[in-house]
Amino acid sequence: MVLNWFADAKESVLHLLFPHVCESCGSDVIAQDQFLCLQCHAALPRTEFHHYPANPIEKMFRGRMPVVNATAQYYFSKGSRMQHLMHQLKYKSNKEMGLYLGRLMGYALAETNRFRTVDALVPLPLHPSKEKMRGYNQAMILCQGIADVLGKPVLKDVIIRTSHTESQTKKNRVQRWENMEGRFELVKPAAIEGKHILLVDDVITTGATLEACGSELLEAENVQLSLATLCFSSR
Repeated sequence: MVLNWFADAKESVLHLLFPHVCESCGSDVIAQDQFLCLQCHAALPRTEFHHYPANPIEKMFRGRMPVVNATAQYYFSKGSRMQHLMHQLKYKSNKEMGLYLGRLMGYALAETNRFRTVDALVPLPLHPSKEKMRGYNQAMILCQGIADVLGKPVLKDVIIRTSHTESQTKKNRVQRWENMEGRFELVKPAAIEGKHILLVDDVITTGATLEACGSELLEAENVQLSLATLCFSSR
């Protein structure tokens, strides 16, 4: 009983000196190993696409690229909770948040049989100059979180980004494709031959970037391709 009292006192002092709060709302009613309080976690806008064939992400690629299965974990909108979390991941060097979100993706993928045959994860690559500036590739961080849950290997250097691209934000679908065409190069085709690959990115809008990267991955012999992103932005 005395030991329990000291343990509780220690935790209270540590919480006072180094407060652990929800990354979304700032509440301090949160477990030490969590990044979101229960209320914010429950409010995340899950799409549930991973359960359903012919979901909006899969329909997006019909006639563009052969995809086994595809999903996006959450809906994205400006000013939303997800935009705040994405900002933390991409611009505030919050890699732990990225791992946490990746694990949430992994748990969702594990809920369905549709992604059980995936052999390996491939993060959508950043151009080296952009990755150096940011310090990491957010898609790689998400992959590591997914891998923690699914136990699948992450293949980092299979495909590279050969040139830096302009921002896609204000481009339409055709302009986005033109901006991405020829920007990826498959450098280790043998590493994915005969495998079912899950290509992972943080957000999908028109699918142009994933299409450009995925089409290059499909140049390897006997490859199957599935897609998973953290967010879906319908703009």
